[in-house]
Amino acid sequence: MADLKLENVAKSYGKVDVLKGINLDIKAGELIVFVGPSGCGKSTLLRMIAGLEQITGGTLTIDGQQMNDVPPAQRGIAMVFQSYALYPHMTVRENMAFALKIARKSADEIEAAVQNAARILQLEPYLDRLPKALSGGQRQRVAIGRAIVRDPKVYLFDEPLSNLDAALRVATRIEIAQLKEAMPERTMIYVTHDQVEAMTLASRIVVLANKGIAQVGTPLELYERPENEFVAQFIGSPAMNLLKGEVIATGAQTTVRLAGGGVAVSTVPTTEADLGLQVNVGVRPEDLVPTDAEALFTGEVEITEALGEVTLLYFKPQGDDAAVIGKLPGIHATLRHKSVGLSAAPEKVHLFANGRSLLYR
Repeated sequence: MADLKLENVAKSYGKVDVLKGINLDIKAGELIVFVGPSGCGKSTLLRMIAGLEQITGGTLTIDGQQMNDVPPAQRGIAMVFQSYALYPHMTVRENMAFALKIARKSADEIEAAVQNAARILQLEPYLDRLPKALSGGQRQRVAIGRAIVRDPKVYLFDEPLSNLDAALRVATRIEIAQLKEAMPERTMIYVTHDQVEAMTLASRIVVLANKGIAQVGTPLELYERPENEFVAQFIGSPAMNLLKGEVIATGAQTTVRLAGGGVAVSTVPTTEADLGLQVNVGVRPEDLVPTDAEALFTGEVEITEALGEVTLLYFKPQGDDAAVIGKLPGIHATLRHKSVGLSAAPEKVHLFANGRSLLYR
């Protein structure tokens, strides 16, 4: 078990800042997922933890020991890369055992470690096969097994499923979740650009943006209570709708007149000082429901996408330039080119001012 702490960590290349002010406390046994747009620094941060990139500011500690200048091999970590990087001339058993042989472990110790990893990853029938005789998902499991045999304090995963097709991604994602269940005391840090991986695997998600951390929380905390517009739109697919409006009534509930003429009611509390405040009203597509009463907004459906279990409605509300997406359960293909009014429950309506949620003022 290992706690990991980053205090004011920064990374720069010459005069170019890549990351700055990274403060993060990871508890032993957590599975932390780094997500963010391309170029936000998530893989760079992982490589800094691994020791493959130099930390140019701040401190990294693992189990209370500062690791800034400790070589990668002495940090007690094991890393699984996007590429399997298996030795093609070695069997599965030999690939997993290689690091232990280099460390001069005994034959009995090596075999016990390999058998344990193979059992956890269900690779026992494949131990004598070469990588070319394995599927992509099996090869990735071998790469994970190579990390397991080292019995590290911290596991680092750098987009390990990116090279797999859709079906294998789902299967291997489930296997990684089962791996975490089998090793609940192990600390894991996982980098991905896939929201589904982040939402289903993480104990907590770290959203990176603008050279720093936008928000840290459990998957549902980020989904239900985003601190800012970036997280609100980054977490969830399709992204949260944002519509311009003005606060016209305050109190335990807040009423907003939208630019398109509709009215939104939110359970976000405000004070009299907020009257007239210009805000963005955020509503997730799946929280919108058709209504014949006063609508949050009304518009003509331009395109429908019938996906079977849900239908996506694409339209622009009247009087507003913002594109809006609705996500209704079932099939509603007949709504195309029809005027539809949509509303949302007050507890599902978010309010943002200057990019920040009014809940976190």
